[in-house]
Amino acid sequence: MHPASLFMMLIFLTPPSMETVPRPGLRRPVATYSIVARDPATGEMGVAVQSHWFSVGPIVPWAEPGVGAVATQSFVDPRYGPLGLELMRAGRSAEEALSALVSTDKGEAVRQVAMVDAKGRVAAHTGSRAIFAAGHQLGNQYSVQANLMEKPTVWPAMAKAYEASGGDLAERLLAALEAAEAEGGDIRGRQSAAILVVSATSTGKPWTDRLFDLRVEDHPKPVAELRRLVQLQRAYRKLNEGDEWVTEKEMDKAMAAYKEATTIVPDEATNGEAAFWVGITLVGEKRLDEAIPYMIRAYRQDKNWAVLVPRLPASGLLPDDEGLIEKLVAAMKQDKKENEDE
Repeated sequence: MHPASLFMMLIFLTPPSMETVPRPGLRRPVATYSIVARDPATGEMGVAVQSHWFSVGPIVPWAEPGVGAVATQSFVDPRYGPLGLELMRAGRSAEEALSALVSTDKGEAVRQVAMVDAKGRVAAHTGSRAIFAAGHQLGNQYSVQANLMEKPTVWPAMAKAYEASGGDLAERLLAALEAAEAEGGDIRGRQSAAILVVSATSTGKPWTDRLFDLRVEDHPKPVAELRRLVQLQRAYRKLNEGDEWVTEKEMDKAMAAYKEATTIVPDEATNGEAAFWVGITLVGEKRLDEAIPYMIRAYRQDKNWAVLVPRLPASGLLPDDEGLIEKLVAAMKQDKKENEDE
């Protein structure tokens, strides 16, 4: 892009000037600690955040595949998110994008913002009037930042945990949040949390590119609840992977994905649903002996799965075979009866 064009775009995208000191009642510190990061191995980018503020997810984390990720907090101006992504999409580095926005923001002294771009370059800004304890730390393709902390050791603890943890990007982001909590976290307590992880490049299908997009709006232990949701999403992603392999007639790969999906979380976590649909898929593939144990697992969680079975042929999800339907339902109920007799 021609420099003059980029300059004009920045003029149009720059947030309106805001007074340096926030007026009571108009803006409050709605976010406390967060991490933005790019996984060097996969190129995935993401943000994770926790705050003693209701529904922090729609405000702080921003990410776009192939572009970058942004966390905007303290006396938050959410416009840093979309504007930062727009500038990085236009070719600016994370540092250039953040510098451009901060330099035109009269309220920069109360802002805290961090960005990472698709090349792993990171930048962060902690305004001079961010509420103590406040600060940030840059690392290899990540930044941790916090304000309103109980003590100034919170963000260093996040950095240490992120660097020491293994697993995928979502796991490492969670480890950083958990370290913040263990170090004392927000001086006000805790309320909401969110995680957003996107793929390295765009497929043009946002629903595919958002690998994790989860929010805990109000919870006494939001980080722990966020971990539970991430684990649950892992299970459902594996179920979807299994379905894709079935479509491609790769049943061995499908079964491996299904088996993993139904072991990531216990059956009660999905009320038996994960096991049920694996069973139904196997019935459709004429693998009845393999299907029935999954159907039984579902029925053990909720007897209504047996009620649902006879309704599926009309939707093409099971063969229109009355004998087969009766056999499936009987097998599910017989297991329940045997357990009651013991």
